[in-house]
Amino acid sequence: MPVRKGAPALLSAGTLCAALLLTGCAGPAPSAPVPSSSPAAGDGRPAPGPPGVVADDLASAPVPTPRIPGIGPATHALVPDGSTQVLVATGATADSNRATVTLYRRDRAGRWTEAAGPWAAHNALQGWTDDHTAGDLRSPIGVFRIGDAGGLLPDPGSRLPYDQDEEFDISGTGLSGEPLEGSFDHVIAIDYNRIPGRTPLDKERPLGEEKGGGVWIHVDHGGPTQACIALDREALRELLRALDPAADPVVVMGPKNVLAR
Repeated sequence: MPVRKGAPALLSAGTLCAALLLTGCAGPAPSAPVPSSSPAAGDGRPAPGPPGVVADDLASAPVPTPRIPGIGPATHALVPDGSTQVLVATGATADSNRATVTLYRRDRAGRWTEAAGPWAAHNALQGWTDDHTAGDLRSPIGVFRIGDAGGLLPDPGSRLPYDQDEEFDISGTGLSGEPLEGSFDHVIAIDYNRIPGRTPLDKERPLGEEKGGGVWIHVDHGGPTQACIALDREALRELLRALDPAADPVVVMGPKNVLAR
């Protein structure tokens, strides 16, 4: 029986698409789609290190900035004002199916600091698109809220609502012939073409079936996805524990040149 906890997620941002549920994320055939401690407000210096800390250690500490690194003004404007956690998933080119994922946190002074990651990841086989349609094998570009999680395995300590359900079980092979078993042990739903506040398994598609759905952040199976973002298992578990519904978290996803606008 599903196990749910926490508060409902918020509405997604953007008008993009993704692959169908289960098969849309990592199914065997194409189908439709941190916090770390921060300096006190007003203090831009790194937190004091332990006795004997060397200058190089302080120099390598994350430096708060007024804008998320790599995110340009047009993209930054799409981040909700109330969001203080932003997950950035970016690829080198529009056709790349490998990505880098980093979680950023905003302090009370409005400065952004790297909070977790960066982690290597996979995205869709054909890369990215700003006009996703079901089965195009591309991940949607945009800014989307993330507020609901689940998986085949028990909750690893998520503060997001978490639905443990046997329906997250998956078998078969991915687009490169790799086994898909375990890919949905843990997932985070990306609020594209879905109703926020529901289990990631929910199949209602407000934009229509042709726009896909079931775009998740899930366990990496070692190859490209249908439309989802796939992270190493331990990285995903760390991310689940870091995301805070009170921070109104969003994911900013797409190729570097688009996100830099």
